[in-house]
Amino acid sequence: MVERILINRLGQHGDGIADSSAGPIYIPGTLPGETVEVDAEPGHPDRRRLVTVQQSSALRIEPICPHFGVCGGCAMQHLSEDSYRSWKRDLVVIALSQAGIDAPVAPLTDAHGDGRRRVVFHARCGGHGVLQVGYSAARAHHIVPIDRCPILAKGLDGALKTAWAIAEVLDFVRKPLDIQFTATDQGLDVDIRGSGTLTAPAVAALAGVAQRYDLARLTRHGELIAQMRRPSLRMGSAIVPLPPGAFLQATALGEAVLSRLVVDSCSGADRIADLFAGVGTFALRLAAHARVFAFDEDEAAIAALERAATGAAGLKPLRAERRNLFKAPLTATELSGFDAVVFDPPRQGAQLQSREIAASRVPTLVAVSCSPGTFARDMRHLIDGGYRLLSVIPIDQFRYSAHVEIVAHLQK
Repeated sequence: MVERILINRLGQHGDGIADSSAGPIYIPGTLPGETVEVDAEPGHPDRRRLVTVQQSSALRIEPICPHFGVCGGCAMQHLSEDSYRSWKRDLVVIALSQAGIDAPVAPLTDAHGDGRRRVVFHARCGGHGVLQVGYSAARAHHIVPIDRCPILAKGLDGALKTAWAIAEVLDFVRKPLDIQFTATDQGLDVDIRGSGTLTAPAVAALAGVAQRYDLARLTRHGELIAQMRRPSLRMGSAIVPLPPGAFLQATALGEAVLSRLVVDSCSGADRIADLFAGVGTFALRLAAHARVFAFDEDEAAIAALERAATGAAGLKPLRAERRNLFKAPLTATELSGFDAVVFDPPRQGAQLQSREIAASRVPTLVAVSCSPGTFARDMRHLIDGGYRLLSVIPIDQFRYSAHVEIVAHLQK
């Protein structure tokens, strides 16, 4: 049954929220002050589906993509730029406030640049066995076939056609596929997930796709199918050979902005610990100025970091060690010899590690996060341990989404 409703505010995921006697009601694609007609969303009593906007907000603008509202990727293409920037900065302000932290939060820094350099396309058999390739639908399990994506970097041109070619080769397996593309200095690096064990003819056909579309590399669950050129990226003065499906910052500009802030915050430090270091986004740049000790659980990432450091000129000693910092965080005693610590954990944050840092006497900390909630929780531990939060900088490399990156500088 269609009902008419007034939108009161924006939520942290970008949904418009209508306050009712039964609690908040979430309506994606709506803005505060709008009167909208909505329909029920089966199985979600606190959600509604937008039918039409009866009275638009002055903040509403035309989305840049025809798939907006159907595709599950972008959440905020319909909000004016200034309001969007304020909303995204407020995600950090509100999270800190909820943790009882009053700290200066800088204006949002735009780091979208050329666009996202990593993307995952999904391939599924839809109704009547018809193959579909695209993104997951919003809050649903089906695929939205797309013909383009305006938030992707130029380096990913051709990725969608390649995804279709791969999906057509593997259509016979009748399994959901996730096809990850990374734009590298040598071209597209592609990793296929979900296919299961492949026959020799299927592997040969995939190798043919790699050659036809001039891919740098094609792998299945990290296992090599074809390689024309070894994929790599430059990080500082080093060339990093990328493991299949390697984690990278979403945009090249985002990596540059984050790295500059991290290096500047560590100025004057002689010994630096880089925790959750990955392939060396920060470690390889920090090593131009200081001795660096890098830690990460990912064996392939640590191996790539070591190879990059060995082949780079002008770096100070850099030691990389595989370590699960969730189960075995560096202790306060182990941290005592460092002048600065940088930590950039996954979305779940670094609760155990931040407690150990809080108990240490490391003078300078740089925290990087992609989750305001876990960031605020970890900052609470550090502040309670005697650290002062000097700056908090929100960075937008996930334009139109509810994701925001954060760099914070703390001193004991």
